[in-house]
Amino acid sequence: MGSYATAADRNAIEAEAPWGERRVPRTMYQFLSETAARNPDARAMSFQILSGPTDKAETLTWGTFKDRVTQAANLFRSLGIGPHDTVAYVLPNSNETAVTLIAGAVAGIVNPINPLLEPEQIAGILRETGAKVVVTIKGFPKSDVAQKVADAVAEAPNVQTVLEIDLNRYLSGAKKLLVPVIRPRTKVGHRAQVLDFNRACARQQAEGLDFADPEQDRVAAYFHTGGTTGMPKVAQHKVSGMIYNGWLGARLLFRETDNVLCPLPLFHVFAAYPVMMSVIAAGAHLILPTPAGYRGDGVFANFWKLVERWKVTYLITVPTAISALMQRKVDADVSTLRYAFSGSAPLPVELYKRFESATGLTICEGYGLTEATCLVSINPPDGEKKIGSVGLPFPYTNVRILHCDETGHVLHECDTDEVGEICVYNPGVYAGHTYTDDDKNRGLFADEFYLRTGDLGRIDADGYLFITGRAKDVIIRGGHNIDPAEIEEALMSHEAVAFAGAIGQPDSFAGELPCAYVELVDGATTTVAELMHHARENIHERAAVPRHIEILSELPKTAVGKVFKPDLRKRAITRVYNAALHGAGLEAEVSEVVEDRKRGLVARLRKTGAVDAGKVEHVLGEHTRPWEWAD
Repeated sequence: MGSYATAADRNAIEAEAPWGERRVPRTMYQFLSETAARNPDARAMSFQILSGPTDKAETLTWGTFKDRVTQAANLFRSLGIGPHDTVAYVLPNSNETAVTLIAGAVAGIVNPINPLLEPEQIAGILRETGAKVVVTIKGFPKSDVAQKVADAVAEAPNVQTVLEIDLNRYLSGAKKLLVPVIRPRTKVGHRAQVLDFNRACARQQAEGLDFADPEQDRVAAYFHTGGTTGMPKVAQHKVSGMIYNGWLGARLLFRETDNVLCPLPLFHVFAAYPVMMSVIAAGAHLILPTPAGYRGDGVFANFWKLVERWKVTYLITVPTAISALMQRKVDADVSTLRYAFSGSAPLPVELYKRFESATGLTICEGYGLTEATCLVSINPPDGEKKIGSVGLPFPYTNVRILHCDETGHVLHECDTDEVGEICVYNPGVYAGHTYTDDDKNRGLFADEFYLRTGDLGRIDADGYLFITGRAKDVIIRGGHNIDPAEIEEALMSHEAVAFAGAIGQPDSFAGELPCAYVELVDGATTTVAELMHHARENIHERAAVPRHIEILSELPKTAVGKVFKPDLRKRAITRVYNAALHGAGLEAEVSEVVEDRKRGLVARLRKTGAVDAGKVEHVLGEHTRPWEWAD
């Protein structure tokens, strides 16, 4: 790990050698094997099913982890998984989840699936990826994952085998004895064979792979992304892109001596690549607290004690978790902490300041996306961190700010500080083939190679990247992508609704929450309560149910009759910011929301009485959208 402070440092790293000439592993198994050979007895990962600072935990060394991955990869190959076949997993976090992620990519193509999705969404992804094997958990108290997967497999006839992990093995004492008594029974309506994952793995050899591991770059992972209506969008990731993420982490972020606390789910690219791949490349130690991570019972209450228990040096987090942590006292020795790495959604300025004040810890905010195999930029760990920026592009990552037509033809390349669409090319971009569905790749690339992210941004004179908005409609709730089309289609199915527009409204905890505006059919009547009930009944994904619905006499529209969403976003910013100001007893209000060339949508405030400007900054600083005084 070397210093990374300025754009000059990045350029110096690139000048050492072209990426294609660097000595990096060419297969996922080589990648893991090099680390295991270097330090087989060092801790690789630890998992505890309960959140207490003294609760039972299982730690695997790098040698043991490699053995487990080898056995699982051999098992997958014995079940018919070849280099172009898919192993899906629908799992909460555990040591087996990490094993499955790597082993699936060694034997074939691994497909992590969010266990919070509904059965029909899981089934759609299984059909799209052609998964032959699904790894999930055995029925467990307070979890519906096993039943959802059983229902999904019934609608995905390509699945031949379901492998179950029994989390009860992580418990002890009375809890371990109680689980078999209260375990929910899974009703199976599919014909796939069901096997115990750990027993089946134990029958495989751990000394080496039973199959050839040719040094050929190939697709090794499928990650679903974007909306959940209709056919899912599935991004393809090549081995080279996955290893590129790991190389970046080991070169710029993690050390071999680091203890990395990651309460994020291993079905998400943030945990899978910038964290997991970087931990492998560095030979660091990964800690996974509870199956649900930050969502787990008692995790926030015990969080700082867990940092003390594991002598955590690097904290992986997201803005929603930082917000929750700041509501709790730092009640343990956290002196081992060096850095916190935040991603998945923009970090509000006030939250950044509060966290730094409470912990004395610097937050490195990064930017990435599923379509680019994640990493794009980071506020440099050893350099200036410009609040509101997502930092400098990583080595070998080229970012351009462009205006393109629908086909990807470049109309204009933006100057310094000029806002346009963020377009990216790096070893993680699979140019021309980002999605499994070719139709979804049309118009996705500028100049054929640069991935059009759909995010709007600018690059300043120092090379720092700022995100100012989104060209795409996607709503990002706590790092989770929601397709507004699903909300709009559900509301449009109501007989009284003529038009619907769904957007993300600012939220101090989740970054954005879905909200919707509707225009009624001439002469029709309904209520917000009725529309909200209709939305809950017809939107399959709970996270996509709008937090706010408003009926307008007429929705703003473009010249061709499309709903004009920038006006809806202005309306939502005004409503949310005014509510926050009023709730804090501050005599100020939003007079207008304007489009700023550098910052995107900006709320302009006016005073309605005597007001403490510092308190206004504190209240509105919890949101990511900028504001300013009008006078």
